[in-house]
Amino acid sequence: MKKITLLLTCLFTTTLMLAQFEGSKQIFESPKLVQLTTGHKTVAILPFKASISYKRLPKNFDAQTNRDEERKLGSSLQSGMYTYLLRKSDDYTVTVQDVERTNVLLKQNEVFDKIDEMTPDALAKILGVDAVIKCAYAYEKTSSEGLAIAKTLLIGFGTGKVASGEMTMNVYNGADGDLLWRFYKEMNEDVMSSANAVMERMMRKVGRNFPYEIKK
Repeated sequence: MKKITLLLTCLFTTTLMLAQFEGSKQIFESPKLVQLTTGHKTVAILPFKASISYKRLPKNFDAQTNRDEERKLGSSLQSGMYTYLLRKSDDYTVTVQDVERTNVLLKQNEVFDKIDEMTPDALAKILGVDAVIKCAYAYEKTSSEGLAIAKTLLIGFGTGKVASGEMTMNVYNGADGDLLWRFYKEMNEDVMSSANAVMERMMRKVGRNFPYEIKK
């Protein structure tokens, strides 16, 4: 029991330490941001473009399995962002389209796997929304989870990092496809990270800079 308590304490401390040493966020706002977003009623979150790489390829690495994991991660992050925005819907001026509807419409129009080949305004027309949120997440695994846990137990805080991630979040105007807002953040991932945890942390970093947040 003492070992479990020690492990949880170390992992929690590690998470706090990793958050402190993450890179600073970068934000772009279009001069037309307020003017155009004022009339927006509904936005859609597109499936994330996720990439998974390794500092050192594992012995059992399989390219197809890696691509499957990337797709799974992209869907999980899309769902995680939707859950976060839905939970805080009273804080925003727009309604977020259900991601299941978004994905079905993309598949019905045979563009689910061709998002990068479509302009944002064309995607917004297919989805029937005023804006689209398009995100990318690049994930590089630097250590095994087992090794990270062992280091945390033996050495202490600051050693639970297993990967680094780069998150880019773009909001495009549905009428003309213009980029209205862009957010970029580098994040460290530890042994306790999950898609929902990553999204929770990112959206907290976005905070009041999110263009649809009701100003209080």
